[in-house]
Amino acid sequence: MTSTSVTVCDGHLLKRLTEAGLAWLDNNQEKVNQLNVFPVPDGDTGTNMFLTMRKAYEEVAHLEEAHVGRMSRAIADGALIGARGNSGVILSQWLRGFAEALDNKPVFDAALFAQACKTAVERAYKGVVQPVEGTILTVTRQAMEAVTERARTEPDLHLLFEAKVQAAYDSLRHTPDLLPVLKDAGVVDSGGQGWTFIIEGMLRLLRGEDIHIRSVQAVTVQQPGWQEALVPEDSEGYGYDVQFLMRGSNMNVAAVRKAISEIGWSTLVVGDERLIKVHVHVHDPGVPITYAITQGAVLDDIVVENMQLQYQEYVNQRAARETAVAPMSVEGIAVITVAAGDGMRHLFTHELGAAYVIQGGQTMNPSTEDFLGAIQSLPNSEIILLPNNPNVVMAAQQAATLCESKQVQVVPSHSVPQGVAAMFEYGNLRDSTALPDLAQQMKNVLANVATLEVTTATRSVSMDGVAVREGQYIGLLDDRLVVAGESVQDVMRALLHKAGADKRELITVYYGSGLNQEDVEAWVEALSGDFGEQEFQVVNGGQPLYPVIISVE
Repeated sequence: MTSTSVTVCDGHLLKRLTEAGLAWLDNNQEKVNQLNVFPVPDGDTGTNMFLTMRKAYEEVAHLEEAHVGRMSRAIADGALIGARGNSGVILSQWLRGFAEALDNKPVFDAALFAQACKTAVERAYKGVVQPVEGTILTVTRQAMEAVTERARTEPDLHLLFEAKVQAAYDSLRHTPDLLPVLKDAGVVDSGGQGWTFIIEGMLRLLRGEDIHIRSVQAVTVQQPGWQEALVPEDSEGYGYDVQFLMRGSNMNVAAVRKAISEIGWSTLVVGDERLIKVHVHVHDPGVPITYAITQGAVLDDIVVENMQLQYQEYVNQRAARETAVAPMSVEGIAVITVAAGDGMRHLFTHELGAAYVIQGGQTMNPSTEDFLGAIQSLPNSEIILLPNNPNVVMAAQQAATLCESKQVQVVPSHSVPQGVAAMFEYGNLRDSTALPDLAQQMKNVLANVATLEVTTATRSVSMDGVAVREGQYIGLLDDRLVVAGESVQDVMRALLHKAGADKRELITVYYGSGLNQEDVEAWVEALSGDFGEQEFQVVNGGQPLYPVIISVE
């Protein structure tokens, strides 16, 4: 295959371009992960963008559609619900804007391509509350500007992609000049690099280069468990998992959601008037399919799986998973939160009253779809989302926007300690406070908590005046690298002093997997000489990668 002049792009070519972008990002996702500003072991921008892009491609993998507008819309819909992490959400908004410009267009040429890139950038910027230059936003904008200028005289899309990729790399190289934290860390913006790999993969296809997706099946995503938790154990068995796309015009998402929820259980219905994604568990898979057809919709990507057979294969493991993540019965306003580790999940549900804990956070950022699934699994009509990680907030906000059937508020907690503080406020006020006011009160307490985290450096770096060697223990104070040391205890002590813990009242130490309570209590006892006036609490969090997380209040 050799590169040729391309002046128009239809749906078939756009699908191949999307696959090529996914494949090239797949081949380079670990390079993106390693661009994390902090040398921590949970750098995941590449993984988040790959999983977002993979979900986008899955929506069209079996779709043969020549109409570029419909193909682009399906790609954007997949990315929208599959978005993970801030960069994944921004990518999904970029794809959404691109699709909006192509609405009702059978093909796009150079001029329309430039306009689609412009609309994509505008949508991406609007999706961020406080846009920051030196990030993926800058890279997409400057690449768009290069395309817009070149498209005035150049009709060849292949050459426009050449200009776009070149401008993206030029912009990427200058991101450290716009963000000092990138310069200190000696890296370029990871989100911008991930997006550049995507469009570079598209260019490689236009050049005639073969690209293969290496690991579409290799990345295992931990599902939130809501599908299993609500399967009815009755004489009819576990039923069928039915998923399909409804395509049409002027469709009523709310009406479809109501009808599907009356047909089965564990329902998830999202979309718009032209494309609706349906997921439902039923005993007769023909019922939801027949309903959709009677609505005049064209069905696509139909999947029917026998859950009874699946259940028999993992019945022994299911009980343990349900204990960890099954929804709790909560009256009134419910909270869905995010945490990793059995101890953390037990703390949020059984002690603090959260209705649902989505597994993940630092090790695997939940997707928009994960939040939507958890929301639909609860009977409550008023829900608060507590993301507990700065890289999960945007996915939670996107889920809240997409959920039309319930009132959903996001309390933008950036850490587990902030989430715990918010849950105490929830417990005090939930029975007497309306949803908006309760969410605001929970948000107000976030600033009262300092979060201290201890982990292991994945690379040597010098930033913010702290020299770090690979393999050392490092300490983060509210997401800032402030100390490095040779032992967990030394880093804990330095962190507490940096946080001014001697002027606070309560210090809670959450210890992770691999540590035992006796050792941690011994460390706390040794620390009490420096912080004799403070109350210490020790909690088994069981979190991975971070031996110790400390809350200072």
